[in-house]
Amino acid sequence: MAEAIAFNIAAELIIKLSSPALSQVGLWWNLKHDLDDLKSIVSTIKAVLLDAEEKSVTDNLIKVWLEELKDVLYDADDLLDDFSAEALRKDLLGGNKLTKEVRLFFSSSNQFAYGLKMARKIKAIKARLASIEREANTFCFIPRDRSAETSFMTKKRQETHSFEREDEIIGRDDDKAALLKLVLEFQSEENVYIIPIVGFGGLGKTALVLLVYNDEMVKSHFELTMFVCVSNVFDVKLIVANIIKSKLLMGGAKGSRIIVTTRSLKVAKITNKCQSHVLKLKGLSDDDAWSLFKKIAFEQRYVDSTNSTFVEEGKQISKRCGGVPL
Repeated sequence: MAEAIAFNIAAELIIKLSSPALSQVGLWWNLKHDLDDLKSIVSTIKAVLLDAEEKSVTDNLIKVWLEELKDVLYDADDLLDDFSAEALRKDLLGGNKLTKEVRLFFSSSNQFAYGLKMARKIKAIKARLASIEREANTFCFIPRDRSAETSFMTKKRQETHSFEREDEIIGRDDDKAALLKLVLEFQSEENVYIIPIVGFGGLGKTALVLLVYNDEMVKSHFELTMFVCVSNVFDVKLIVANIIKSKLLMGGAKGSRIIVTTRSLKVAKITNKCQSHVLKLKGLSDDDAWSLFKKIAFEQRYVDSTNSTFVEEGKQISKRCGGVPL
């Protein structure tokens, strides 16, 4: 499981590090060379993860190595989110009533200090990854490749649409109720109120939004509803910022709502400073996770879902998924 997660994170990191938006951010803070180095190291490590997958089945040292790698990759991903969030703050808040606050934050001195801080963080992550890369050499991994179309680890997620069957969503009743309360009942001084949903990839943020979007109470409450999905290959946070700034949305009548899903808590804080109204999505409970796993695993009814052997194995697999529906 660790190797599959590490492979996915590494693949996403490479996409982010290759994006023109992040390249521009790197130029702002004179960090482009460091970001390019980071991309090179991650790419080298990613190339051997498929081989590490097979060898980790019988080698506990490789399992430990993969767990350490996963931790560093998560930290690197958080760092890139930090970059994007700062760019979002500059793009989202510049030119409005908070201009003075933003101008102070983005003064030349603060820009310089931020660049130094981020440079230190990047160098620290590079050093950790370099150490992990050297350790990988001791395992004699063989670089391999597997096309995205045939790899379960890089399986392309289905294109998101604005319809989601409620009976297919498990374990989100409380989250749906909380989100509906914010959408329908919360009184805001602002005409358009932004509600962020935060959680790492695969938790079901979009599925939750779709449950609320298609709810009959929501349909009858709002005159107009829109659902927008942005592909992962774009810089989602910056595009969302442009959507939020658009006159079409911000010119809405009082009581209008925008729900934004993001993996970054910092992005959520930028879009909504009231932290009590940021919905932080958690993993499914063990019971809900097993219910979902069982529903999918035994969908074709080829085997008996009550068979004790299958149930025991299935629960072990379900538990290793850590409550992540995807």
